[in-house]
Amino acid sequence: MDCSICSSMPFILRPPRNTICGACYEGARALITFVNKLESDKPTTNPPLNSPPSPCKPLANVTKWMNHMKETEEELNKKISFLSGFVMAFREQLHTDIFLRPGNNGPPIPAHRALLAAKSEIFKNILESDECKAAASDTIALPELNQEELESLLEFLYSGTLPADKAQKHVYPLFVAADKYEIPYLQEFCERHMLASLSSSNALDILEISDLCSNKTLKETALNFIVRNVDDVVFSAKYEAFAPKNPHLCVQITRAFLIDSKNRSRVSNSGV
Repeated sequence: MDCSICSSMPFILRPPRNTICGACYEGARALITFVNKLESDKPTTNPPLNSPPSPCKPLANVTKWMNHMKETEEELNKKISFLSGFVMAFREQLHTDIFLRPGNNGPPIPAHRALLAAKSEIFKNILESDECKAAASDTIALPELNQEELESLLEFLYSGTLPADKAQKHVYPLFVAADKYEIPYLQEFCERHMLASLSSSNALDILEISDLCSNKTLKETALNFIVRNVDDVVFSAKYEAFAPKNPHLCVQITRAFLIDSKNRSRVSNSGV
């Protein structure tokens, strides 16, 4: 059967030629479901004047929705560009009024009190304390971060993102810092990066850091991954170094593996 959508030569579109193949049919259904969900998620009170029409003809509205989303993306890009002025202020050290000192005796890094207080409730409390109300030369020490890690933390606070190489290199200390200083967006950023890069080589690191920061979702994902790839993880040199430092996590890995094995065996026996 020739498909009137994906066929290379759909010249005649009349019954019974105007039929579609299974792939195009499923794609059309997925598009209709997606558009209907977008429509149902919109607020029903006081809709914006430029909002897309209701999906009485869902496929006909796909293009309108795509144009609407493209306009939204362009508007967000303009907003990001507008707000990026603070990044330039940080890079050029314009009117900075506080210093952050890393833990490796590196030189202090100038920053802005207002931004630190806006991005972190902990920084806000520190800056409102009596010790930090005086001169502009006040310094906050972050002993858990070295020079590069602190620079990456500040870059994220000012810009809301990090280059891939810096995220890869500093994701663990930044995740700990985000937990300590209550920076939820940085926590989410680091969590997404760790989940996307989860592998046999870093699963133990992610399990350890998620346990340290009490991140249940990340910990369960890492633990399940280790159980599914137990041979690669447990018989590695990294596990030998990991075990003495984290005996409680080794117990959890063992228990999770045994539970998984029992479940697999039960399913296998029930299918016989």
